[in-house]
Amino acid sequence: MAEGKIRQLDNRLANQIAAGEVVERPASVVKELLENALDAGADSVSVDIEDGGVKRIRVTDNGTGIEGGDLRLALTRHATSKIASIDDLEAVVTLGFRGEALASISSVSKLSVTSNTTDNPSRGQMARCEGRDMSVASSPASHPRGTTLEIRDLFYNTPARRKFLRTERTEFSRIEEVVKRTALARPDVSLVLSNNGKVVHRLPAALGEQDHQRRVISICGEAFATQSVVVDRVAHGLSLRGWVGVPTFSRSQADLQYFFVNGRVVRDKVITHAVRQAYRDVLYGGRHPAYVLYLELDADRVDVNVHPTKHEVRFRDSRAVHGFVFSTLGRTLADVRPSDTGNHANIAQLDQSSLPEDPFRQVSMGLNIPRGVDSIGDNVASLFGAKPSGMLLPAGGASDFYQSRVAGVQDGGSLQVEADGASEIPPLGFAVAHLHGAYIVAQNTFGMVLVDAHAAHERITYERLKAARTTQSIASQPLLVPISVALSTAEMGAFEEFSGLFSELGIGIDIGGEDSILIREIPTILARENAERLVRDVLADLADVGHSDRLSARMDELLATMACHGSVRANRPLSITEMNALLRDMETTENSGQCNHGRPTWVQLTHEALDKLFLRGQ
Repeated sequence: MAEGKIRQLDNRLANQIAAGEVVERPASVVKELLENALDAGADSVSVDIEDGGVKRIRVTDNGTGIEGGDLRLALTRHATSKIASIDDLEAVVTLGFRGEALASISSVSKLSVTSNTTDNPSRGQMARCEGRDMSVASSPASHPRGTTLEIRDLFYNTPARRKFLRTERTEFSRIEEVVKRTALARPDVSLVLSNNGKVVHRLPAALGEQDHQRRVISICGEAFATQSVVVDRVAHGLSLRGWVGVPTFSRSQADLQYFFVNGRVVRDKVITHAVRQAYRDVLYGGRHPAYVLYLELDADRVDVNVHPTKHEVRFRDSRAVHGFVFSTLGRTLADVRPSDTGNHANIAQLDQSSLPEDPFRQVSMGLNIPRGVDSIGDNVASLFGAKPSGMLLPAGGASDFYQSRVAGVQDGGSLQVEADGASEIPPLGFAVAHLHGAYIVAQNTFGMVLVDAHAAHERITYERLKAARTTQSIASQPLLVPISVALSTAEMGAFEEFSGLFSELGIGIDIGGEDSILIREIPTILARENAERLVRDVLADLADVGHSDRLSARMDELLATMACHGSVRANRPLSITEMNALLRDMETTENSGQCNHGRPTWVQLTHEALDKLFLRGQ
């Protein structure tokens, strides 16, 4: 019999192959060691780096430690104290659990681990392991309660891996990002990061909510702190809390996005899609939102054992999680009003008890509707199968609340704001001028407000059109000739699972055969769209993340176009009454801080900013 070609790999080679999945670069090593420290119950961890982590990585914690007899076993593959059965794996709550990290790291470095489970420093034990032969040598060593792991000469025995590393500065920046994520995930743990003997970050443990906020500020910056809103919602066994940046605080890259599931930092496509959808029509094109969010749910509702790096998770009910995250963030962003100081909620001002229950009064627009708006309103009403019923801007004057306050301005006088009447001044103040037929100048308690009249009116009209679409049924249009669409196995599976969703969206579909469908009706508003392409796009989203917003997004795009064409145009003169009506509607309209394209609708110039322009008091 001929000798077989299949052979069993030796432990050293097998561990190096495993290291290719677990140990991508020095930052991967730091991540694994930090997770082990947190799993050990440490409340103080220090990370010391040399030469970007290639020369040395040293992680010290004050956790429970490792028994001397277990040190040798801890450095072998598939050895862990965190799970013992398949049942434990189904509801794992620890950050590390695979039992591969230390063995993989030791196979490509010179590793030593010193640990003690007692308060007697002389009872410590040390174990050493190098990648050449993977043999472990142990000896007594002085060490306080806790564990120190030291990794030297990373990838010394795999030069091909080493040459793919970036510069020392780049590798350290990735390590720093790992430490930042850990610091945000566990504010109750004290963290110290040093680089080449110099302390870069010293983050004391957060003892309360204010300390947690300070840690967020130290990591994400004061700009994020002052331009973010608080998220806090619990429903259906899910909890989402944290902070999200207002749309005007967008980023050119996704470098300020932190999402944690049960304390574990994740990059999940379901979550990413939900966040992107929440910011869809308030974020300027190509920009990225900023957020620090914590999602909590039962451990058995999420599977963390889907990727060696543990960055990805799989939710048992991804649609429920997607809907919860989307609705929570959408509601939070929509609730931002000009009454929030500086067009945002300060992260350090969580106590909302001092805010008035009714900081402003809702007033109808009072603008004369430009030519063509009535026809747009009629068309939209027909698309949703009902009459507008106040959907568009009603005619009429401003309320008595501000009518008397602007009378003097209309007569050529100036607006006088009495100190004792400051509480009566609305958040956006009162209009005093209309500049270049485009901008409203208003005066409020804080100083001067500049408003882009067209952009603001566009958002108000758009939100009313969307409200009409939400509250009224979507009218469908039967196709003269049904469209037959051949589907792949994955597409057919998605259709069978989510067939009821299409009827809710106004799309009538029948089964045409084993692998085909017949499109018989489409929403009237999408009559000119490619029906087959829309259906395929929706099915692709459903198969990928279990949710799709393709149709609603396209409907919103059309409504946004209608709102743009139906809003007050540049160079159209506005009276003081009309401008004040616009300001009052902005104060009560969702997402009024941005137009439909994500551009800001108004800015606040404070007294201090105005004084600086003219060097007053200097």
